[in-house]
Amino acid sequence: MPTLINALVNHPKATELDLAKKLGLLNSGAAPMPVELIEQIRDMGIFFGEGYGLTESTSLAISNPILGLKKVGSIGIPFPDTDVRLVDIQEGKEDVPQGHPGEIIIKSPLIMKEYWNNPQETAGQLKNGWLYTGDIAMQDEDGYFFIIDRKKDMIIAGGFNIYPREIDEVLFQHPKIQEAVSVGIADPYRGETVKAFIVLKKGETATAEEIIAFCKEKLAAYKVPKSVEFRESLPKSAIGKVLRKILRAEEEAKKK
Repeated sequence: MPTLINALVNHPKATELDLAKKLGLLNSGAAPMPVELIEQIRDMGIFFGEGYGLTESTSLAISNPILGLKKVGSIGIPFPDTDVRLVDIQEGKEDVPQGHPGEIIIKSPLIMKEYWNNPQETAGQLKNGWLYTGDIAMQDEDGYFFIIDRKKDMIIAGGFNIYPREIDEVLFQHPKIQEAVSVGIADPYRGETVKAFIVLKKGETATAEEIIAFCKEKLAAYKVPKSVEFRESLPKSAIGKVLRKILRAEEEAKKK
């Protein structure tokens, strides 16, 4: 998990332990890996790879090959006997052009048969043999896939589609930030707006204005967080995934 890798390589003893000699390979999955963190791992001399899968695909689907071309920030290419398409986000029917965002759908022997005793959920996720993942990605000229975000995490602000991962990538570049996640919250004027939740590195201090100014240098105006909340930690699942839905629910509860 990126969260666990982040904690490992930024541990106070990471330098003195010389992790490059102890770790032959770090593989990441289950959540997008910030490019800033990938570059940090490579600068430490640790071999790194990133892939993509779901429980519904027995955890396998797409991966950077161990031998051959690997691309920083890409989840790689499909496993053997695995077909992957990117389809339009609204209807899920038409393949999108190369370089455009679309929902990942997968057909493969790796895909589950059904959800146990839940035909309604099965029908919603499996259509004509294709698993609809709810993840949005783009594909480049070499056939490599790049995750953009979860379909349900997309923020629609003032008519613009905003993918939180792009904002998270910028936040991770800030030298004082240990962890960060952006979330769409209700806004009476724009429909939704962007809020950033930040965990600072130990001993660091920062202001919301400082974080927002940093984002303004690297993001289009409509993507810049309008508010920032500093926290000691972020809500995570049992395996270390940051749970945006918890943060969204907390914000929704404040409005009631």
